Amino acid sequence: MSDTTSTPSSPTSSASTLPSSAPSPELDTLSLSEERIPVSEADIAAAAALKAQANKAFTSHDFPSAARLYGEAIEKNPNESTLWCNRAYARMKLEEFGYAISDASQAIKLDPKYAKAYYRRGTCYLQTLNHQKSISDFKKVLALEPQNNTVRLQLQATQKLYRKLEFEKAIELEGEKNPVDRCHEIIAEGGCELDKAYTGPKLNVTDEGKYQITPEFVEGMIEWFKNGKTLPKRYVWEIVLGAYEHFVKEESLVTVNIEEGVTCDVIGDVHGQFYDLLHLYSLTGKPEPKHYLLMNGDLVDRGSWSIEVILTAFAYKWLYPKYMYINRGNHEAKDMNSTYGFEGEAKHKHGDQSYKLFAHVFTTLPLATLICPTQPPRTKKTNDILSPEGRRRFFVVHGGLFSKDEVTLDDIRKIPRVGRQPGQQGLMCELLWTDPQEAPGRGPSKRGVGIAFGPDVTKRWCTLNGVSGILRSHEVRQNGYQIEHNGLCTTVFSAPNYVDQAGNKGAYVRIDSFGEQSYVQFEATPHPPMKPMAYVQGGLGSMMM
Repeated sequence: MSDTTSTPSSPTSSASTLPSSAPSPELDTLSLSEERIPVSEADIAAAAALKAQANKAFTSHDFPSAARLYGEAIEKNPNESTLWCNRAYARMKLEEFGYAISDASQAIKLDPKYAKAYYRRGTCYLQTLNHQKSISDFKKVLALEPQNNTVRLQLQATQKLYRKLEFEKAIELEGEKNPVDRCHEIIAEGGCELDKAYTGPKLNVTDEGKYQITPEFVEGMIEWFKNGKTLPKRYVWEIVLGAYEHFVKEESLVTVNIEEGVTCDVIGDVHGQFYDLLHLYSLTGKPEPKHYLLMNGDLVDRGSWSIEVILTAFAYKWLYPKYMYINRGNHEAKDMNSTYGFEGEAKHKHGDQSYKLFAHVFTTLPLATLICPTQPPRTKKTNDILSPEGRRRFFVVHGGLFSKDEVTLDDIRKIPRVGRQPGQQGLMCELLWTDPQEAPGRGPSKRGVGIAFGPDVTKRWCTLNGVSGILRSHEVRQNGYQIEHNGLCTTVFSAPNYVDQAGNKGAYVRIDSFGEQSYVQFEATPHPPMKPMAYVQGGLGSMMM
């Protein structure tokens, strides 16, 4: 176990490498087309050699290198459909589904009977929640390979998922009762009593019969979870409802002042990796009056202990509402939970009504947090952007910035979020989905949802709003974090060895009352033998890996 600490002065290049394939420069000069370009025998041979190197990198789980090498091979021989299809697969592993769709589409243009390219494109459409296009591509695979029963089962599962999501939308339009109110009704009616056979940690009960949380309960609950046990449904509801009472009172942009002697740790995606979360908490320490925690979204999905992760975080929010903060991520959303495992896990462990409760409470999570150190900077940097009071302050959001420049902090604060899903466009979607890019300006999203924003966009927005920097998550970084956009944008990711295959470190960022930042990296921790996305419904789990 090698936990390492870096300082703000560490060079960006040594802090982390960007685990992302570059945009496709060859697409700027080569439109998606079945037309063949003259290629020499030497270039064909060079492309084949690069392909062999890329294949080796892929099997070693070095997906950024694989994508880069396939791209170099494409530059030598853009006529080879397998190169485009293979790079699509590498980009899928990097969760760059927008790029992967373009690559698979080019493979199909070059070879309209390329079943694997249709399959990979269909998988990307599924992961970007475009179920109808996914269904269409899976049907094309079966037209080419009628005996492919694996794809047939995946088509059926995708069709079932699509019908389910459409049905749920119709139910919502009809005005189903608020799950929080419904759970309170069920409790009042005696329909969710504590199981008398339960022998685990106990919540305190007041004279009025109300449950209260204690530090001892949280510690006992964590040990209970480590032993592979689940809480009774009544306790699950009490924890979620206890956290909800605080979330629903917070604005969409929460302001957190960091007084002298106080620090705040910003934690990125943890994605249901409970045992890594426990190791992370051992490094950060628990939330307390002199030390706050801010979890920056994507607590659930992917990993197979999402219930344990979210209940631990919510328990701390209930217990320490002024020291524990949680932002919403793009995976705290119904459509993502239906696709990536949390819905299946919640229903398996605690039933349908419990999942409905979680899904609604996710909509009450704030969309961003403004961390405001209260002491003036010890030393002012030449590029420092300070608040009107001359202090540093940091905008913490899961995804990133917007498709337009003029969005203010007040605009974010006023976003109506409760009961709403992020959708595919608008301010909420962009807060949860966008990514930084190296090039100036704005570009298409490599994910297929949201946009990409450049360093000039970041500087303009920070200057407009008096923000010293943006801390965001949403993307794997091989060393856990990446300082980007001339120091104004930092990505932090806290799920080491993401989905048991990325090989990355995790990290978190600590901010003190002077606005100084330090970075702590950590390695993955062993966990019980359960695969990621074990609870994905309908047999689609293998497609998401």
